[in-house]
Amino acid sequence: MKLLTLSRFLSMFHSKSNVNSRTFEEFIKNAQVKSGNKYTPLKEYIKRQNIELNDIKLLYSHIMNRDEYLTRFYNKSLDVDVDNIKITDKQMPKSYLDNNALVNYKNMIRNIHFRNILQKTKSGYNNIHSFLDVLFDLYLKEMIDYKLLTPSAIHYLRNGRIGSVFSSFYFRASIMNPYLVYSLNMSVLKGSKIFTPTLGWTSYAYGFLECPFTKEYVGVDVIPDVCQKTDEFIRTLYPTIKHEIICKPSEDLLLDSRFLKKYRGHFDTVFFSPPYYELELYPGLNQSTTRYKTYEDWLSGYWLNTIKLCYYVLEKNGTLCYILSAGYNANTNHTNILQDMNKIAKEYFTLKSILPMHNKNVHVTDSQTKEKIMIFIKND
Repeated sequence: MKLLTLSRFLSMFHSKSNVNSRTFEEFIKNAQVKSGNKYTPLKEYIKRQNIELNDIKLLYSHIMNRDEYLTRFYNKSLDVDVDNIKITDKQMPKSYLDNNALVNYKNMIRNIHFRNILQKTKSGYNNIHSFLDVLFDLYLKEMIDYKLLTPSAIHYLRNGRIGSVFSSFYFRASIMNPYLVYSLNMSVLKGSKIFTPTLGWTSYAYGFLECPFTKEYVGVDVIPDVCQKTDEFIRTLYPTIKHEIICKPSEDLLLDSRFLKKYRGHFDTVFFSPPYYELELYPGLNQSTTRYKTYEDWLSGYWLNTIKLCYYVLEKNGTLCYILSAGYNANTNHTNILQDMNKIAKEYFTLKSILPMHNKNVHVTDSQTKEKIMIFIKND
């Protein structure tokens, strides 16, 4: 299993051209400010917005010394100690399940899927660029996103905290903490044969396979790269665990005779955090938001059929658990996605309990909204 090293990560942000060795005067002359699809020469933008030249010098200095920030980012968010990947911390209590506890366990996931998580997944909101796109533009093309020159960004720049601007202003795909998945299974679900209709960037497999009583894991996703890397992750780190990774839309498995024959009533636990419709737009042609053009079509084509699949593969009294937020807003759409999805799930399952999940990074209108851990039981 190949991991992203610090040296390889840093090399991505250095060009063989003379862009990385510009003088300040050359930078002022050549740089552009990007706003939507519009580009303005930096020299002109400075005059128009009345930006102090000393603040531009601070940004220039950051660009020339990019490795300092990039190394800090790598060490915090991407560094993995392959000799210490076991989850050794005590499980968090079910009374306070926090997706941001011990976030170091997310590093493995970010490292494996760094391009998909930091660049290729797009926000459902307009004009929010991905984290890596902004960095590549800034460091390799002398193209400055206009948000980096707003008063609030300049405030952070003056205080040596431009990293806070990158992490707050630009989009990175959400990640389920494997430590939370591990804790939830250890304290609540206690599943030994697990099915996940999405792979959650490999985080579900990581969390479940760290539980000592897990015997089997079957996961589904539509992104080939994620499927391949999840399979490799399991084969490398958990070679004795029975598993199968299937690259196909979960709803299409209702028409897969091989899958239906093999897994009817087979699993004791189904777990996932389904896509929030258009809140995050993942790469790939088979994404549910690509296949279904309206929210109503998505509910019936993707969600209803996935719920039917979950019912089919669960044993009697088996557990269905999914995590969602009540809030949803992509551009001008407003709806309560959790209410709509729960209504469909209740047609097939009995609601057992609802647990709160704390997650400061959930992309919803109300940043204080707690995500809900919905737990259902299959009763024939």
